[in-house]
Amino acid sequence: MNIKLISLFFAACFMRVSAQTTITVMDSVVFYDGYATVVTNPTPAGVVRHRNDLFARKLTAAELSSIGTSLQMNVSIKALCDNYDRIGGVNLALVPVGSATYNPDNVQRIELGRFITPFMNKNIQPDVVSYTFNIDNVAMLLKETSITSNFDIWIELSLFGVPYAANTQVAGCSGRNDVFRGKLQFVTNSPAPVQNTNVLLPLFFNANFNNYQAGATDTMGLTTRRITFNVPSNMTDAEFTLITSNHGANSGGEEYNRRVHYAYFDNTLVLTYKPGRLTCEPFRQYNTQANGIYGSSVKTPAQWQSFSNWCPGDVIDIRKIPLGPVTAGSHSFLIRVPAATFNGGDGNFPLSLYFHGKTSGQLPVGVMDHAENDRLLLVYPNPSKGLFTIELEDSQAEITVTNALGQEVIRTHAVANATTLQLDRAGIYIVSAKTKQGIVTRKLIVND
Repeated sequence: MNIKLISLFFAACFMRVSAQTTITVMDSVVFYDGYATVVTNPTPAGVVRHRNDLFARKLTAAELSSIGTSLQMNVSIKALCDNYDRIGGVNLALVPVGSATYNPDNVQRIELGRFITPFMNKNIQPDVVSYTFNIDNVAMLLKETSITSNFDIWIELSLFGVPYAANTQVAGCSGRNDVFRGKLQFVTNSPAPVQNTNVLLPLFFNANFNNYQAGATDTMGLTTRRITFNVPSNMTDAEFTLITSNHGANSGGEEYNRRVHYAYFDNTLVLTYKPGRLTCEPFRQYNTQANGIYGSSVKTPAQWQSFSNWCPGDVIDIRKIPLGPVTAGSHSFLIRVPAATFNGGDGNFPLSLYFHGKTSGQLPVGVMDHAENDRLLLVYPNPSKGLFTIELEDSQAEITVTNALGQEVIRTHAVANATTLQLDRAGIYIVSAKTKQGIVTRKLIVND
């Protein structure tokens, strides 16, 4: 009986693995100096170079047919002659059917994922960093007939780099303008039937979002931006997909500082978040060039949380804002970062946003990974003498703390921005937060 069960187990595992399909969208594309004239070097078959920092390839009919109900996106970036942290991303472009190529500025695009390169030296291992994104909702869009009958699906890989520092700081980079090498793959499960119940509305694509530039904000001096859009049909389930990150703004400005962001749907607050990880130490291994934010000694989580908006070598979070049923008609989205300070009129929060809804059925519930858990429930300092600060994206979350015996010692609700917890006895505790995205937990350690 045991042998039979083991055989069935391995057979099931084999079936799950064999059902996976890997689509190599791009392999070994080389990015060049983003400020230089576009190079004419050959690209892999089917890949179009729009700029030195932007490649694209059309998904074939066979590839679209192979898409299932799940979709994982894997990106790997190899160091060449840029040793600084740069913003990269993957986009989906809706191009009229039959076009041999397209102008990226003239078609609708949505951002699928964003990442930050580490401070890498090509001569030191590891010289490759990998990024993984769960984008199951995009699988639905790739199977939607109202989209694929009108548009070809082009996937873009972008990464703006410059070689000037590496030309003098990295051995073997003198005079070179190649900055990174990239690879992009999709991994999906068994092919799923086509769909006809999805509505997609691209709203912002890497839009400027700051308080000093005309068109980047509703009111100069306020980091606030609103968009009004029309939903064509009643939705049984809908959500926003939001990506923001910071860039530039000089010393003491917005490049790394963690600011509270507020998002509203139809003037109702639906998401409060503060970008950043508990710690950037897991990415130290990729930051092999000694010109970054790491320094020679390990930083504590509290030190990282005091300033780190992003970790070089990490993904930027894809934030899902579930809306539930949405009626047809006019609606609005508003985002505010009231504490932002753009020193010297420099810096930006590149803003991407799209609305996805279904006229019948439900959207998939995303898988919460460790990084997402980190941002949903942030605790510091930990360990402590008993005083903890709790930050939650869901400002309505219910918080409970239990001791090592499972006895409840605190029950409260989150407050805007941060909640303070006081524990008087040394020991190990578990804090749980019941959020819109699910229950997230952390271990708390109180020292004598």
